Amino acid sequence: MNRIQRSRFGSPQHHRSKAALFPTPFPLCISSGPPVERVYSHTPAAWDNRNYTNPTSLSLSISSMAGHNKWSKVKRFKAVVDAKRGKIFSKFSKEITLAAKSGGGNADMNPRLRSAILAAKAQNMPNDNIDRAVKKGTGELAGAALEEIMYEGYGPGGAAFLIEVVTDNRNRSAQDLRVLLSKNNGTFADAGSVAYQFTRRGEIHIDKGDITEDQMMERALEAGAEDILDSDDEWIVYTAVDQLFNVGNSLRDAGMTPKTQELTYHAATTVTVDDPEAARQLVKLYDALDDYDDTQNLHYNFEIPDEIAETLG
Repeated sequence: MNRIQRSRFGSPQHHRSKAALFPTPFPLCISSGPPVERVYSHTPAAWDNRNYTNPTSLSLSISSMAGHNKWSKVKRFKAVVDAKRGKIFSKFSKEITLAAKSGGGNADMNPRLRSAILAAKAQNMPNDNIDRAVKKGTGELAGAALEEIMYEGYGPGGAAFLIEVVTDNRNRSAQDLRVLLSKNNGTFADAGSVAYQFTRRGEIHIDKGDITEDQMMERALEAGAEDILDSDDEWIVYTAVDQLFNVGNSLRDAGMTPKTQELTYHAATTVTVDDPEAARQLVKLYDALDDYDDTQNLHYNFEIPDEIAETLG
């Protein structure tokens, strides 16, 4: 079984990405606690019928993974700072506008727009801001012509980056990113040279609260999730691309309200950076790319062990 890695840099998460490819029925994997192995099994037929009483082939394991706590806390602090600056609202506005532009302004008929609006509301984005963003996408309000572009790059040690950009000037954005990469020991990569190392997945974050491990497993199985990650004070649920909204809705109906739900990229393999100077350079590059105004999402394939992370504080 492929295991989910845990770390601020290189974990299988949003900007933080790693995918495990599973057959059907697939393993549902939770990483947490001391090394333990628990197996719950079901026949393929039982899986299809959502009958969870007949044990045979769908397995669920819990394994210990290190290297997550330090960087997850740093990233959450940065997210709080971004929210206070209003940066997070700007990103939500762009995503809502693009979703409405590509799939129409009716959230009931546009899964991407539904997910974007739910994520924005979870961060207390005002309804007026949401309505304006939708109307810009449908053309009811004037606004800059935005387009989505995926740029690719490499950092020190061969670490790979996918940079999702939303911009009204692709030439400016491309040049800006070339400069940022060059100044921070990175290189601008040709299209496709990095992207093949990542796969697209749905990602849902849920506060743990009083949700137990067994409850999360049961609900995730019923909802049709692929994987679960135990991430300190939250559960991270992974889904197939076309199941993100359905799984989110199912969990919401079960009383597990997602903090965020979005499509993201997960790297198939990771690069462990155990050289302090290379790690320092990668963190600097990451922050430069993440702080760039046109960056919508940032994904990477490296991880930094806690003993190295502690030296970067």
